Amino acid sequence: MAHGGRVDGPLDAIVLAGGAGSRMGGVDKPGLAVAGRTLLERVTDAVRAHNADAEDPGRIIVVGPPREAPRALYVREDPPGSGPVAALRAGLPHVRTPWFALLAADLPHLDTTHLAALADAPEGDDEGAVFVDSTGREQWLTSVWRTDSLRAALADHRGRSLYGLLGPLGPRAVPLADDLAVADCDTPDDLARARRLLEPPTG
Repeated sequence: MAHGGRVDGPLDAIVLAGGAGSRMGGVDKPGLAVAGRTLLERVTDAVRAHNADAEDPGRIIVVGPPREAPRALYVREDPPGSGPVAALRAGLPHVRTPWFALLAADLPHLDTTHLAALADAPEGDDEGAVFVDSTGREQWLTSVWRTDSLRAALADHRGRSLYGLLGPLGPRAVPLADDLAVADCDTPDDLARARRLLEPPTG
């Protein structure tokens, strides 16, 4: 997209899937299943659906251990587990589209309407757009960014704070009608809630 409006065309996506899952008991959190698909598959499926009408389907870059599924380009941060800024450094060189989505791997409710809301939000010279939850807090791992702007910011960034990197870019805030889009699965209770909401009742 050129300066001056909403995001046009497909979105590449960087999906952060390299965390230790310590609050989930150390299990492979992105590989946990909800309604027949892993958490990671649910996120990558949403990106593919968002890009379905584009000539270029976009590229999905998963920063984390390689997996048989979903189909994606897998890269690792150096060293593994060193945080979201390091993960961005690993993933960003592989982005080819003018704008890209930055997403967590454990967002079971993310869908095309959420990605469309982020893509439609930037105006003028905005460098990005980020969901803001009901408490007014930016949810940095549900956001879209102008690729060149983030490359420049990352080149000058020496810290490990994602807020320290992204906050100064002044992204457009996108308030949520409800917080489901950003409801990640950090704990067993979070996972149980997602399954309760998304899986058909049994019996």
